[in-house]
Amino acid sequence: MTRPFIAARGMNVFYGDKQALFDIDLDIEANKVTALIGPSGCGKSTFLRTINRMNDLIANCRFDGSLQIGGQQVYDTAVDVVALRAQVGMVFQKPNPFPKSIFDNVAYGLKIHGLASSKSELQDRVEWSLKSAGLWDEIANRLDQPGNSLSGGQQQRLCIARTIAVQPKVILMDEPCSALDPIATAVIEDLIDSLREDYSIVIVTHSMHQAARISQRTAFFHLGRLIEAGDTTQMFTTPREEQTQNYITGRTG
Repeated sequence: MTRPFIAARGMNVFYGDKQALFDIDLDIEANKVTALIGPSGCGKSTFLRTINRMNDLIANCRFDGSLQIGGQQVYDTAVDVVALRAQVGMVFQKPNPFPKSIFDNVAYGLKIHGLASSKSELQDRVEWSLKSAGLWDEIANRLDQPGNSLSGGQQQRLCIARTIAVQPKVILMDEPCSALDPIATAVIEDLIDSLREDYSIVIVTHSMHQAARISQRTAFFHLGRLIEAGDTTQMFTTPREEQTQNYITGRTG
């Protein structure tokens, strides 16, 4: 087996006295979509937010165990969290464009991290990002308009363009389609499938159908524990654990 790109070993996460994740061992493979499924409050989003240390922003949140990306310990005291979050981008449940123009939304990370050495390079990188997010043809003549003037699906693709502009290694998505209509959802799902050629993607989804459609690997969480993880087709057809079977078939929520 190839070495996983992201590897969690013995991961525990606490919010004050409450333990949210229990002894998680999970591998995330490069250039695949890994779906995290399970009922509300099971730890999916908590796990997702450990990967780019978003949980650091929550008071009394504590991590122990091991989490590596590309062989590097994420929670090492020497890690530059700003640099980490450039390498591990995040797309949230609700589209959250900045109160800036479409162009400046995408250019923001490039400017902050000094990734464009000239105005023309900045323009080229913004155009590349918008094309990669499947948005360029729809907004090429509207780059100076506010990002929040776009439709919900377009705003989510703008957020994806903003994420990939700095060329991260990992993209985290926390229910990115839950606020979108079925047509916009289908566009985002096609985009996710094309992006995995260049990025490792971890997605939290409440939709079994979505997980089955877009992921190659699936992990099932319940009450803060990882019950089962493996190939998506195998998980949805012949899960090893009865608890997984019951959740997937709707016997338990």
